[in-house]
Amino acid sequence: MVGGCGGLARFIVTAAWPYVNYIPHLGTIIHLISADVYARYLRLRGHEVIYVTGSDEHGTPIELEARRRGVNPRELTDAVHARDVELFREYGIEFSNYTRTESPVHKEFVREFMLKLYENGYIFEQDEVLPYCENDKTFLPDRFVEGTCPYCGYERARGDQCDECGRLLHPTELLNPRCAICGSKPIFKVTRHWYIDLGRVRDRLLEWLRDNRELQDNVREYSLNWVAQGLKPRSVTRDTRWGIEAPFPGAEGKTIYVWFDALLGYISATKEHLESKGRKGEWRDWWMNSDVKTLYFIGKDNIPFHSIILPAMLLASGEPYVLPWRISATEYLLYEGKHFSKSRRIGIWIDEALEIAPGEYWRWILMRLRPELRDQNFTWSEFYRIVNSELGDDIGNYVHRVLTLALRAGGRVPRPEGLEERDVEVLEEAKGLALKAVEAYDSIKLKQAIELILELARLGNRYLNEREPWAIMRRDQVEALKVLWVALFIVKLIAHLIAPVMPRTAERIWRMLGQEGSVMERVWDKELLKAGDFVVTGSEPLFQKLPQDFPERIDYIVEEARARATAKRPKVIAD
Repeated sequence: MVGGCGGLARFIVTAAWPYVNYIPHLGTIIHLISADVYARYLRLRGHEVIYVTGSDEHGTPIELEARRRGVNPRELTDAVHARDVELFREYGIEFSNYTRTESPVHKEFVREFMLKLYENGYIFEQDEVLPYCENDKTFLPDRFVEGTCPYCGYERARGDQCDECGRLLHPTELLNPRCAICGSKPIFKVTRHWYIDLGRVRDRLLEWLRDNRELQDNVREYSLNWVAQGLKPRSVTRDTRWGIEAPFPGAEGKTIYVWFDALLGYISATKEHLESKGRKGEWRDWWMNSDVKTLYFIGKDNIPFHSIILPAMLLASGEPYVLPWRISATEYLLYEGKHFSKSRRIGIWIDEALEIAPGEYWRWILMRLRPELRDQNFTWSEFYRIVNSELGDDIGNYVHRVLTLALRAGGRVPRPEGLEERDVEVLEEAKGLALKAVEAYDSIKLKQAIELILELARLGNRYLNEREPWAIMRRDQVEALKVLWVALFIVKLIAHLIAPVMPRTAERIWRMLGQEGSVMERVWDKELLKAGDFVVTGSEPLFQKLPQDFPERIDYIVEEARARATAKRPKVIAD
């Protein structure tokens, strides 16, 4: 038994739904890849896993973007959703179900769920004063109103939340409000909306927040402070045409607020997935079974929606839904010191990134830079260093050296009956690093897991340089094969441990090691520390280094990548 979670279990892994008004950028896909890495890790521990998410395609922002482009919203979301699916495949993301909020299963589920809340007495209606842009002739969704935060003074707070201090807001609270579309000052008009009474679940929500020791400290403390300040009712409807029609009596012309809509998608996506497998009704045995653990991979700006709004809805439903087990919330990934911005062309989008390096490289880089404790700055100089130094030298060079030496020795390297003291020390150190990496994976410290894999490869490189098996081979072939076996065992550990992050690379290493089957089928608790004879079948370079002049040419490289990516985009978003 290796370290980490023991005993087989069932897990539902989710990631925040990408909003499909445009191609996602690197800061968006980092959550999808993180969830994919953890889902793969869980399967490698022998657990049963469902990984679901999908395209968030409702709400006024998409309606307005479609209007700007001269198409209807469904045309826009059809095109972006289809392109996203292709791109996620190139990044090696393996969903159980990547669906969309326009799915008939989802729409029916949301309406039934919200009607259940209404029947349980948690939904009420009242008039509300909301911002209306006379220039654009529309009520403005929360995120399309900007102004000064009344709590911290941040001048670019949005109508639903301040990114600076994290407080949830109402558009009427903003100082000096302005329309985010045209910049004009909105007027405030009365309209009727339906609300969820969050205060009625306050005590049960607090109990869950205090008792769940699996929640990240930043998630728990932020949420407890927010709840302690009082749970105000939140509007669940909007004055938009593009969305799921509200099911409440008298709510004709209203749609469900996109955040409530998308949050329920985790459940409906599971339902849709299992029904597609002929397992109708089985979704309840996942979402209403206390033995099942649910995990959410999100950005820090989404914390209150997943730690407060979602569990509040589940509690109000009256059904025994499982509440979040873990919420892995990252800080922001910055681009060269700035926040990603489509309008200001700051950042790089995931299709552009693929024109510069393969998806497998980006999986490693984004997990290496995963902003787990603080905002993390992506720079092209760091990208260059990671590809050439860490992937090329530390891992790629080590694996290539060992496999090449083994082939020169005939390819077959049997498990030795006895090892020298130094060989035993290195072998035990390697096993220790591997077990620490397992613990890091288990705790969703994915950046730390990668650092431990690098440490393992560097240990192997030092060991080769110290023992010089190529020199030993000239005087004692048996002794040289012992050294090579230890080196190959480290290669095998690397193949296992990088499998969640770089599954295709792991399979290549596994194949060249002459191991049977797929590395993804080798459950770590049985296979990680086990090794017999090695029969090496090949030795090909794992990674291609970037040219030396890459840093100097990066502006040109990015512009060329952007042009190629744009040419491949659907016409509706090819700008």
